[in-house]
Amino acid sequence: MVRLLRLLILASVIALSFQGLKLGIEFKGGSAFTVTTSSASIESARTAVASAGVSNEVIVQKIGNNKVRVQTGALTNAQTNAVQDALAAKFGVSVESIDTQSIGPSWGKEITRKALYGLIGFIVVVLLYLAMAFEPKMAISAIVAVIHDVFITVGIYALVGFDVTPATVIGFLTILGYSLYDTVVVFDKVRENTRTITSASKMTYSQAANLAVNQTLVRSFNTSLIALLPVGSILFVGAGLLGAGTLKDLSLALFIGLATGTYSSIFIATPMLAQLREREPAMQALHKRVMARGGATQPVLGQSSTASASSTPTLVDDRPRGPRNQPKRKRKHRK
Repeated sequence: MVRLLRLLILASVIALSFQGLKLGIEFKGGSAFTVTTSSASIESARTAVASAGVSNEVIVQKIGNNKVRVQTGALTNAQTNAVQDALAAKFGVSVESIDTQSIGPSWGKEITRKALYGLIGFIVVVLLYLAMAFEPKMAISAIVAVIHDVFITVGIYALVGFDVTPATVIGFLTILGYSLYDTVVVFDKVRENTRTITSASKMTYSQAANLAVNQTLVRSFNTSLIALLPVGSILFVGAGLLGAGTLKDLSLALFIGLATGTYSSIFIATPMLAQLREREPAMQALHKRVMARGGATQPVLGQSSTASASSTPTLVDDRPRGPRNQPKRKRKHRK
């Protein structure tokens, strides 16, 4: 699992560094033209846009079986009319039937700024709540796991080249909530197992946290599987077969986030919490007591293995052979 995590992080870093995110027109501004026709073709749409003299960030997508969507950068009114006329002539439709959407760069920057503010505000509020409901170190571990989920999801978005739209941001916020829910379930069990751990001295904090993960593992897996089934149906059926673009943006973020959220709550949040708590003096003293109790059969530090083996007493099998009140047999005397 550690290798898988490293591969995902490495793939995300490479995708974000070399390819970057493909922002939708809602964030960077531009124009979009949607044509509904029975002869929808990506090649025909590209030819029509090229004949209109527009080559600024042209992206052509086919939606379903009878729609084609052309997305460009910011255009003037004359360029917008030229693209509409070229598409109408190419596909044999009227100009009025073409759905045209234009968003200025200033509006896109405003949407981007609000999305970042919403994400930062969400993280701060969750951090404060977890610090008050549990403890600050649990809050830090949970936020690190959440940041991991967002980073992996964004990296896969850059890798596959899907457009980042407001629906994608909604999906990001949704997976953050789900990831935190799964982490809180595990942390609640950790708190229950470690409530009296210093007085009991039966196990270390890491051992108690590992026990909590094992106790909630089946629940986390089943919950994630049940959640992934409908989201996978939306992604592969709704977006893949039916060609619903909005469903594609939302369902891909949900599908990746649900999977990585389950992984991070078990393999990132809880181990990080255990590492933070094991640095405390009380937990270090507990670790020494537990190791001293469980280290009776281990050789003394600084003693050679030969001396330890020679000084080991030989065990004598002194178990009772039968009941003690067994009557004695009478011996027969020879005449």
